[in-house]
Amino acid sequence: MRAPHLYPLLRGLVLGSFVVLGRELEEGADLPFAFEEHVQRGGPALYELRPLVRAFIEQHEAILRAREDARLAVEELRREPAAAIFSHAHAGPHATEDEALFRTVLLGLLISTAEACGGFDWDDESFERAYALLESSLYGEHRRYTAIAPLAGLSLSKPAELGPGLVVRPSSGSELASHWPESRGLLPRDFGREPDRCCALEFRRDLDAAAAPPDAGAEIADAVSALRLTTAAALAAGPVLFETLDGRPFGIQPVLPIAATQPPGEPSRLDAFRTPIAIEVLAALGDADGDPGLAEALDRWELSLFQNEPFRGEQLRAALSALLGETWPMRCCVLLADDAAMREELHGQLVALANGDEPNAATLDAVRRALVAVLRSRDRAELVHDLDRRLLGLPRREPLRAAAV
Repeated sequence: MRAPHLYPLLRGLVLGSFVVLGRELEEGADLPFAFEEHVQRGGPALYELRPLVRAFIEQHEAILRAREDARLAVEELRREPAAAIFSHAHAGPHATEDEALFRTVLLGLLISTAEACGGFDWDDESFERAYALLESSLYGEHRRYTAIAPLAGLSLSKPAELGPGLVVRPSSGSELASHWPESRGLLPRDFGREPDRCCALEFRRDLDAAAAPPDAGAEIADAVSALRLTTAAALAAGPVLFETLDGRPFGIQPVLPIAATQPPGEPSRLDAFRTPIAIEVLAALGDADGDPGLAEALDRWELSLFQNEPFRGEQLRAALSALLGETWPMRCCVLLADDAAMREELHGQLVALANGDEPNAATLDAVRRALVAVLRSRDRAELVHDLDRRLLGLPRREPLRAAAV
């Protein structure tokens, strides 16, 4: 025990809160339950009634915070520098110090103990475990931040690491229920039931004790864009992402709308061929902001996924123009096709698009593949110069990277 002076105060607070909340139940308050379904492959579904003690405790937060034992515990925590750092890291800048200390340290300990007890019947071992976890987190030098966003529209055979701390992996709704019993209503429809709705993006970061949590929403949105480009899947994440800090619930944040909205189309699969390309594309997206033309092309292409004609065609024309310049029909053909007949056919389709015709499936896919090729080249200006050399009949200085994904 690293803080013996805190232990009796915090134990008294949790035990007293159990008495208050138990009395509320005796007087007619309802403890809500979540009806959870655990789907098993090759076996019957299992069902569980889980008490929503977190929601019940948070409803009575004002009563619990006004108690004398809560005031004493907050005063003692205020003298602990480690507790102040912990509370600000968890609660963010919008809460006062006392509110942050109560909500993140005291209320968190109460919720952890009640969830371990399965209600408000006191169990010493449950409190001891919850208090030990609190101390290890409170006095640790580092924090482990994790954000999980469910995916719809993608299947995979094994987990794939797309970047540092960013993994797409199999998932089910039941893994979130331990921290958020109400999470079932926040998941995509049929999540965990359909083959293309059994994956999640997980973003992890190790933080210094005083560091602020990262912007997981932006990281998740970039990963969704990279997967859409690589697999052509009608993919979406969210609609919310679930955050933990040191293994404890931290928050639920909305995913950026462009990534959370599922476009029309079919699901797809992230296989062994596409995974390395997705890794390259995601890494290149991080540098796209330094190239205004590439950034505009990416924005317009992704917006086109959600539009109908004639607006979709206008977005695609503007995307290719920003990506490859005014002579984009010629440059795009050289970029994507080596065979003369295929190049001629693609040129006809792109000229039709340039003249205002409605794009067909092949044209839509050509725009996506052109973006992937430019991103993988990592130097758009040099790539365009090489395309012009090819158009002039000059030899290429290096192979064009236009993988047919």
